[in-house]
Amino acid sequence: MTAENPDVLELRRAEGLVAAQEKAVALFAEVEARGLVAPGAGEREVSDRIRDLANEMFGTTKHWHKRIIRSGPNTLSPYQENPPDRIIGADDIAFADFGPIFEEYEADFGRTYVFGHDPDKHRLVRDLPLIFDAGRAAFEADPGITGKELHAEVERLAAEAGWAVGIWHAGHMVGEFPHETNEGAKAASYITPENGNPLRGTDRSGRVRHWILELHLVDRERGFGGFYEQLLDLA
Repeated sequence: MTAENPDVLELRRAEGLVAAQEKAVALFAEVEARGLVAPGAGEREVSDRIRDLANEMFGTTKHWHKRIIRSGPNTLSPYQENPPDRIIGADDIAFADFGPIFEEYEADFGRTYVFGHDPDKHRLVRDLPLIFDAGRAAFEADPGITGKELHAEVERLAAEAGWAVGIWHAGHMVGEFPHETNEGAKAASYITPENGNPLRGTDRSGRVRHWILELHLVDRERGFGGFYEQLLDLA
């Protein structure tokens, strides 16, 4: 049997990642339409609602990392922490961080929701996609950009808007499930100050690296944060 053309395989892989993200976009559009993230509900309850909706829309889905809904002061907690379950309040901010798997391709998707009329929380929700787009523009403008350089640009953009970066990285590699673990916590798999390597290139298996840009921005003085995450190099 003739081996498939590597370029065809890479194209199929890129298309699979984009299709997975499109399903995540559709899922969270329906989450918003149904008002599943809402005051009065517990974080775990909302997480289960979204899981059940994903099953309803796309069949039984797996998730390659823990499902996260965080609200109020819990939005300051980085991914690796596990704050206690909390009821979403009437004037809260809340975010979702989900990693659903669609047809064996990983999506990694995050969005933020605000309730009430707090102007700073509403400003954060507006700023997140703007900073994401500016970070993506920096990536697209520099073919040799390193993880260190893109992380520094994200920090600069966040500070310019009045926010701080709430986690130790600004994104990571993404691929098929089960994906090669991001080499433990090796810098080369993350957009981090320790990664001086160009983001573009191939992984240890010779496949093109694809990246998620992950923004967790916080205001520690006011006690809240927000989250926005999706594919960086594919759209």
